[in-house]
Amino acid sequence: METKIKIQSEENSMRQKRTNNLSKFSLLSLFLFSVFFLYPFVTFAHCDTMDGPVIADAKKAITHTNVNYVLKWVRPQDEAEIKEAFNLIMKVRVLSPEAKKLSDKYFFETLVRVHRTGEGVSYTGVKPSGTPIDDKILAADKSIVLGNLSPLKDLVPKNKMAELTIRFGKVMSLKKFDVNNVKAGREYIEAYVQFFHFAEGEEEGNDVHTH
Repeated sequence: METKIKIQSEENSMRQKRTNNLSKFSLLSLFLFSVFFLYPFVTFAHCDTMDGPVIADAKKAITHTNVNYVLKWVRPQDEAEIKEAFNLIMKVRVLSPEAKKLSDKYFFETLVRVHRTGEGVSYTGVKPSGTPIDDKILAADKSIVLGNLSPLKDLVPKNKMAELTIRFGKVMSLKKFDVNNVKAGREYIEAYVQFFHFAEGEEEGNDVHTH
């Protein structure tokens, strides 16, 4: 009888260990998923989201039938591909509501892909509206809208504010460019990216744009 009870006790102990291990595995899996799939979206998603500046300019280009709104986001050598895609979707999107939806999606994805490739960053698709974005990125965008650095005041170390102010000043001085002056638009984007990099705390010399 004692032997039977001992065996049952050991079996119960083993089942409990298996349950605990499964629980630990589930928690570990959830953690890894959060780190590798969710965290990058919060950190890096900006120009590749439906709420980001690239898509905002793509919508303006379509509304005003002017591809120059988006050319500042791509390298000179990539202009032809974007112009070709734009001309194609402007012809197709008028055919039906379905054609409009698919054409716009195609243009958004093409633009973001080419833009990200130009940055030296892998294209992982256009993230949906509402994708979490880092607080510093949101604050940097708001600073440009407001024309001052107050949104970033409590997010950037005080010893960095002098340099941030210089970069912000350059962004604001280049902001009001003619949309048809693509060269001026690219100068603005270059200053914009450098400002965002510094606001996010990225090291100098990092050529990978993850704004």
